[in-house]
Amino acid sequence: MRSTLVLLHRWFGLFIGIFLFISGLTGAVISWDHEIDEWLNPQLFAAHSSGPARAPLELAAQLEARDPRLQVGFMPLYNETDQAFSISVNPRVDPATGTAFELDFNQIALDPVTGEEQGRRMWGALSLSRENLMPFLYKLHYSLHIPDGFGLELGVLLLGIVAIVWSLDALVALWLSFPNWRGWRKSLAFRWRQGGAKRTFDLHRSGGVWIWSLLLVLALTSVSMNLNVQVMRPLVELFSTLTPSPFASRIPVSLDAQVGPAIPRAAAIRLAQVEAQRLGLSHPPGGVFYSPEFDVYGVGFYSAENSHGDGGLGNPWLYVDGQSGAVAGANIPGSGSAGDIFMQAQFPLHSGRILGLPGRILVSLLGVAVAGLSLTGILIWLRKCRARARAAAR
Repeated sequence: MRSTLVLLHRWFGLFIGIFLFISGLTGAVISWDHEIDEWLNPQLFAAHSSGPARAPLELAAQLEARDPRLQVGFMPLYNETDQAFSISVNPRVDPATGTAFELDFNQIALDPVTGEEQGRRMWGALSLSRENLMPFLYKLHYSLHIPDGFGLELGVLLLGIVAIVWSLDALVALWLSFPNWRGWRKSLAFRWRQGGAKRTFDLHRSGGVWIWSLLLVLALTSVSMNLNVQVMRPLVELFSTLTPSPFASRIPVSLDAQVGPAIPRAAAIRLAQVEAQRLGLSHPPGGVFYSPEFDVYGVGFYSAENSHGDGGLGNPWLYVDGQSGAVAGANIPGSGSAGDIFMQAQFPLHSGRILGLPGRILVSLLGVAVAGLSLTGILIWLRKCRARARAAAR
């Protein structure tokens, strides 16, 4: 049986090694994506003017009136001192052609005082410019920038499969790391002084054992990040009922086939506030988005200083149907079934934000460790290949 597991570990590792090396290094960096992005691109984050800021809904309406090709996707519902008003946008349908307008940007930064545009970019563009570096790395982390095809997000699907194999390989690797329970200490030791192949082997085996549980969490949450609807939700529903989600129950449409909201943004916010009061949510609305693919509004309830939901299971979100205004779902951290809470924990665990700043530091270090384990695994395989070649030659 051990020989079979060794073969599985070898081929699993060779399949996922290069992908995990890339995802590990990019994950270590994007743990700090907001901070690095603000440092690289002050024109997108620092306000140019000083003075009283305009209301967020007014700024959004002014932008849409100025450029009828677009509609606001996500926007905050607060202004921060000296900070630009950054929003994401989606194209509307061109009445002349019946297809979505072609936009070469999807993020805009507005001066909160004047409403004038400060900068724009295409988030996720295949570019290493200052404006696009962090979004480029973020998208590389979960999709490798592989183009969509056959109606599928091929890059997301591929790395989701990699995450499944990684999860299985983690179980195989733990079994192989303890061939003899009487010699378990060897599986936790590092032969630093002997160097060479032995040190590389110990870094791979013992290093993986020391952080095994954390690696398994990363692997399983990676499955949830990339294959949430296809794999993770169906698995969880075998054990616990999940609260319906508009993103799991609705079939998304293309931007060309979008119908557009029948109720305005302000009305959706008011409807969500009524539901929030009924549920006893204490924070005011902190952000709103409209998804043209799912025809649903999302309204988040949080304060400006906790917009990223650090230190817990994230922020509560309520969803409103874009046509009827009916409540289409809710995601209230810490509430619902055991399955709901498990699903709520996936992104906070994967990003480390569940523990706040210490968690982000830990995940950043784990990203480097994942890349290191991938590299040492490939080096061990190459060394064994050379040894077998020399033996065959003799």
